[in-house]
Amino acid sequence: MKNYPFGSSKAFHAYSSRGSDFDLESGGGTIRKSRKPKNSFPKMIKSLGARLPHLFKLHPVLVSIVCVSFGITVLILVSSVYESRIGSAVAYYKKSDLDGDGYPFASLKNLVMVAGHSVYTSSDCGRVDKEDSWFLESYQKNPGQAATFLSHIQEGVDAAAKDDDSLLLFSGGETRKDAGPLSEAQSYWAVAESKRWFGKDEVRPRALTEEHARDSFENLLFSVCRFRELTGSYPQNITVVSYDFKEERFAHLHRSAMGFPESRFFYLGTPATLSSKEGALKGEAMVRSQFQEDPYGCVGSLWRKKLKRDPFHRTIPYPNGCPEMAELFKYCGSAPFPGSLPWDSSV
Repeated sequence: MKNYPFGSSKAFHAYSSRGSDFDLESGGGTIRKSRKPKNSFPKMIKSLGARLPHLFKLHPVLVSIVCVSFGITVLILVSSVYESRIGSAVAYYKKSDLDGDGYPFASLKNLVMVAGHSVYTSSDCGRVDKEDSWFLESYQKNPGQAATFLSHIQEGVDAAAKDDDSLLLFSGGETRKDAGPLSEAQSYWAVAESKRWFGKDEVRPRALTEEHARDSFENLLFSVCRFRELTGSYPQNITVVSYDFKEERFAHLHRSAMGFPESRFFYLGTPATLSSKEGALKGEAMVRSQFQEDPYGCVGSLWRKKLKRDPFHRTIPYPNGCPEMAELFKYCGSAPFPGSLPWDSSV
């Protein structure tokens, strides 16, 4: 072991002084505070801010262009990030809210449509068979009229219960101003609910509404579009429920106007009240002649009737849900629609 004389120039270091704040040579362990790294960015911004007025005085145009360009760049970057995040979120929620194929009722193949004729206005669900619970036009104010609405609802539920592949749609818009913004379709659905679906609860999950139709042709046309909107396809078979005296109108005039195959179209009619039958037949003959001249209800008295039955100016969403029918929705003429339709290939 080497001995160093007292006062030797060679010092003993217990810890290397390199990279250490504790130095035995400095007088017995003086601790030196480490320096914090300087944050130069805020100082740079502060310095730039202080110089900016001076630069602006020297080169006002150049500085203005640079500032505007910088602002636009930041705005574009922020907008891009926002749109990207919002777009992804919307797409995610749209996809997650639906079944895997994108349609909530993709497995259903047939349509059962119940045409609405009135709006239920009573707050008491136990009075569905009473005339004063419904908003009735003058020609509808007959004893037993409410019962005919109820029979249509039950007939539709029964038809859907017999076909597990069917979608039941109650069709009818907000057609009566004095009844308030209540639709015929929602009225019928609510009545079915109050009647507990006439003992056929299995129908409820596949019973929905079409709430924009203003006449019988739109009952059929809009319901087919609504079916496409909900299932992603068009109905293989259609069953319509209404009054028996309207069968010719639905099964021949409206079906022919849409070019739907007769072999796949079915009609379930229920009778009118005895006291209204004669008047109903006369009125039906007049309406049927109007549709013979104007199959699509787009001119004259039929068109005016549609406008009258839209007191709340509801925007009709179709054919957004059935793009293959877009040209049919635009068509207006006395001759049958000349274009192709989604069900043509399967005729």
